[in-house]
Amino acid sequence: MFTTFWAQSDLVGRGVALLLLLMSVSAWALILWKTWLLRRARKGLVRAVPAFWSAAGVTEGRSALQSFDTEQLLLPLLDAATAETRTATLDASAKRESRLTRRLRDALHGVLAKLQFGQVLLASVGATAPFVGLFGTVWGIYHALVSISASGNITIEKISGPVGEALIMTAAGLAVAIPAVLAYNVFGKMVAACEADLEGFAHDLRELLDHDA
Repeated sequence: MFTTFWAQSDLVGRGVALLLLLMSVSAWALILWKTWLLRRARKGLVRAVPAFWSAAGVTEGRSALQSFDTEQLLLPLLDAATAETRTATLDASAKRESRLTRRLRDALHGVLAKLQFGQVLLASVGATAPFVGLFGTVWGIYHALVSISASGNITIEKISGPVGEALIMTAAGLAVAIPAVLAYNVFGKMVAACEADLEGFAHDLRELLDHDA
């Protein structure tokens, strides 16, 4: 049926079909990649945080993070917290606790941006794919009716076939959107869990280094 629709469609209808295909491929590639990334990230956090706090010192803790923090989520926080500013800047003139807070906040934002990468694409695909499919259906029906009316012999049999084929675009739009929406919700929950662990680690790390000072 799809091949018949493709053969009978014009450039607009084919463009809509190709757009849905591109959206589907992009969404599924992102879904597979983020599933792999977030599972590794979650597993690394569960192992790395206790290993760090079980270490004898910051140096040993860094070695523990290098062993377990496979996605480099905690190491940027530690590097930011232990960095020293030697130049005459506003950052260097601020209080040490203020510098710690600022550096940890900036590092945390960078790590979260890495975890949240692709969420906008999934949300966009989930929100727009049904309407793209609906547009393809409407255009396909219009194109079919124009072709049938031009033949001068309109019957229900000649209408039902092209219209039914055009409705495939609506189903295709839903098929593209539903996995994207579900993945967006699942990934949002996983990112939120990782964010809570990262914020807790950053807070505890700040308290540790501020106390040592």
